[in-house]
Amino acid sequence: MKKNVRLLVCASALLFPSVSWAAIGCTLSNPAQDLKYLFPDMTSYKEDLKSIGRTAPGPKMYKDLSARLGSDLDPIYESIDTPYTIYQIYKGKTKLGVVHGVNVPGKGGVIQVFLSTDPDTAEIRKFFFQRLESPAAKALRDKEFRRQFEGLTLSDFEKQSDRVKNLKSPAVGTKGLPDYEASLRGVRKNLILLDLFGYGGSR
Repeated sequence: MKKNVRLLVCASALLFPSVSWAAIGCTLSNPAQDLKYLFPDMTSYKEDLKSIGRTAPGPKMYKDLSARLGSDLDPIYESIDTPYTIYQIYKGKTKLGVVHGVNVPGKGGVIQVFLSTDPDTAEIRKFFFQRLESPAAKALRDKEFRRQFEGLTLSDFEKQSDRVKNLKSPAVGTKGLPDYEASLRGVRKNLILLDLFGYGGSR
């Protein structure tokens, strides 16, 4: 698998030679190990590198992302040329899931929000942080808090379903509130990008 990973990385570099280095993407630190932990039955995975700027029609899609998020986009972590790595996980020829991460600016530094989603319904299976520097880090990493997101879809967030309205926020305090809100934004942004790039199922 290590050989395949090296080939995938090289292929990504060839496909996106002019992506701005100022645009910071979000990738798993150790994809082979991390994905195997999430999917014990995994036999292989594929890395698919995407960029809004290289997906037609890029400018319209970029405006769409901002409008659907309901906020301005960060010029460093959310530029039109930001690279996004989508991991597709397989057992033989059967796709087990999709994993994708995004960077969102938090009060204590960048927050890396990852989602594992169902390949057919786009429902969230797992929500986890790879990087989280925050006074509320312990509360946000709490399993019970993150477990509330399992089964939610982009439609739940866009329509503000009862499950979304009834999400119980952890005890983050005043100092941790900005990072809690940034984390929620990261989950929604993640689902929107997967939808824009054509991954997952119904919204």
